[in-house]
Amino acid sequence: QVQPVESGGGSVQAGGSLKLSCEAPRVIYSGCGMGWYRQPPGTERDEEREEVSTISTSGNINYADSVRGRFTLSQGNERNSLYLQMNSLKIEDTGVYYCAVLFENSALQCVPQIWGQGTQVTVSS
Repeated sequence: QVQPVESGGGSVQAGGSLKLSCEAPRVIYSGCGMGWYRQPPGTERDEEREEVSTISTSGNINYADSVRGRFTLSQGNERNSLYLQMNSLKIEDTGVYYCAVLFENSALQCVPQIWGQGTQVTVSS
C-alpha cells in the first residue's frame, strides 16, 4: 500500500451525518501528520483543495473555521488510521474528501504530500 485509502463518503441531506475513514500506508510514521482535505465542486487543481482538519504526530488537531464544532477528527490506536465524524452537514460541505499524509518540505512546513484517491460527499437540501 503506497497511498491512503478513504471510505465512508456518500449522499446525505443537510443536517445529516457521515463518518469518513482513512487507512494510510506505514510511511506515516516518518511524516509530520495526517489530514482531511476537500475539493469543492467545480474545481480541479490540487491547489484548490481546502484543508478541513489535520492532526500532527504530537496529537495537535486543527479544524477549518467552517467545520469547527461540527466535525471531529480522531485517530486509531495505530496512527495510520484516521477518521472524520461529520455532523450537521451543510450543502457547502459537498466535495471530494481526500486523506493525506503530511511531510515537512524544504521550508520545514508540514504539508500534504501523499494523497488518497478521494471519496465523494454530497449534501443536498
